[in-house]
Amino acid sequence: MLSILDMEAAPVEAEPKVGISACLLGQMVRYDGGHKRDFFLTEIFGRFVDWVPVCPEVEIGMGIPRESVHLVGTSGRARMIAEKSGKDWTSAMRRFAGTRTSELTALNLSGYIFKKNSPSCGTEKVRVYSSSGMPARNGRGLFAAAVMSKFALMPVEEEGRLNDPALRENYIERVFAYARWQQTSAKTKSLGLLGQFHTVHKFLLLAHSERCYRQLGRLVADGKKQSLGSLYDQYGAVFMQALAVRASVKKHANVLEHMTGYFSQRLSPSERAELVELIRDYREQLVPLIAPITLIRHYVKKYAVDYLNQQIYLCPSPKELMLRNHV
Repeated sequence: MLSILDMEAAPVEAEPKVGISACLLGQMVRYDGGHKRDFFLTEIFGRFVDWVPVCPEVEIGMGIPRESVHLVGTSGRARMIAEKSGKDWTSAMRRFAGTRTSELTALNLSGYIFKKNSPSCGTEKVRVYSSSGMPARNGRGLFAAAVMSKFALMPVEEEGRLNDPALRENYIERVFAYARWQQTSAKTKSLGLLGQFHTVHKFLLLAHSERCYRQLGRLVADGKKQSLGSLYDQYGAVFMQALAVRASVKKHANVLEHMTGYFSQRLSPSERAELVELIRDYREQLVPLIAPITLIRHYVKKYAVDYLNQQIYLCPSPKELMLRNHV
């Protein structure tokens, strides 16, 4: 069996399709005719995904350039109103959102990145203006709300939050994990296949949520008590719920120590001391996560530790993204 380490990246059979606000790719679709091109998304992350750009305002016919709009009313019941003319675009946007999300369903998206603060695409803290004209940052863009409702398991993020290395790692890790889950779910369903998926994700899950990992283990163990369709639905929901929990330094360090137990007896005293010290340095945040992981990967190959050879945790996303160099 080909190992994770031999492939140098988690096995994803095709580039994940990721929806994105078109302006973030440099398309000049903003209300003022400009764009909000994001270097990381276009030049780095974009090499590993297949972008599906969407600009709701342009696609419902607002034009370029156009009158700016904002949300008016109360959170959850806000309307999209043109700031100067007062034209109400709410119904048009909601009709478009229903149609466009159906089209996106056919594309099998593995993630979505929205433009922050947008009355159509912001996922949180979008300004909603009251009847008195006072704004409150408690809204969500109308199109983003429709996407997030339609694709409940799909990883969604705003481009601004991806400037945080920990949030960036978590998001990208979830995109590739969700793509693997989509590929597994598309195959002929079986308890054996689900058990294999669960096994290779063990340490990745433990780095996020031990509670969810145990829950998933019980689902697999009791899998014969329900239909495969229901079992897969439950597993997928808890799997993505687990990965949405941010992995901490403490949890990563615990996983590293756990993995070390699979081959520590084969190490020489000096090798063991070096690895223990490196994990301790990571726990104290003196070195990034990639340092102890690289050494563990070396020993897994050197001593042919088959079980660890299959663990997604050791390479959950393309190494070129260098995500674990910063956490």
